[in-house]
Amino acid sequence: MNITDVKVFIRESNQLKAFVNIVIDDAFIVRNIKVIEGENGLFVAMPSRRVSNGEYRDIAHPINTETRNQIEQIVIKKYKEVLQEALSAVESKNDEEMESSSEDKGEI
Repeated sequence: MNITDVKVFIRESNQLKAFVNIVIDDAFIVRNIKVIEGENGLFVAMPSRRVSNGEYRDIAHPINTETRNQIEQIVIKKYKEVLQEALSAVESKNDEEMESSSEDKGEI
């Protein structure tokens, strides 16, 4: 199994950090995987829905540990990359605004 595409949608709330969509073998998509900050760090929660008794059940999930670990490693790695890119973009924008503000005031 190859994960051929990963899309990360940052959602910086308390524990929910992002939603992620993955494509497997350019043929099958799994949407709404969650990246969650737990007591022991980041973990991946597969898409789920609430059933009649109020419990949540996974809609789709790996059936072996090897596949679960592969998905989790790839998803968390991509989440960290996208988060770093977003932080770098904010820092770059702030630097540009500071330079522009300094130029407006005649400062160098």
